[in-house]
Amino acid sequence: MSSFEIGQVVRAFYKTGAYIGQITENKGTYAVVQIKEVTRHPRQGDLHNPNEAEVPLFHERKALSFNERANIPMNMIKPYDGMVGDYYESLKSQVAILENELAAKSGAFNEKSLKALQGVKKEYELMYSINF
Repeated sequence: MSSFEIGQVVRAFYKTGAYIGQITENKGTYAVVQIKEVTRHPRQGDLHNPNEAEVPLFHERKALSFNERANIPMNMIKPYDGMVGDYYESLKSQVAILENELAAKSGAFNEKSLKALQGVKKEYELMYSINF
């Protein structure tokens, strides 16, 4: 059993993204985490073939939404005692960081990832009225 309690603020890692959120349910080996802030935007592409451009399906990966609840394995959750920032500002910041990282290196994977990230940004603009 985990030492995490309902209402506790945690850092959670989900697929290739990282978030600050609040535990809303403890399911033993998993917890339901309500997302409050993005601390690392998910990487684009195929999870099973990281950094590969030539894959059958190159995924556009969006960050989990504000207040979205996700089932996250307990081993992917860490205590967090800092301040929780604004979700939308953190999303903009993390998208910019990922964009800069991808643009700094050449190669087919980075180019394809940047293109996918542009599609994700357009969805965010429609969903959240965010201007990048």
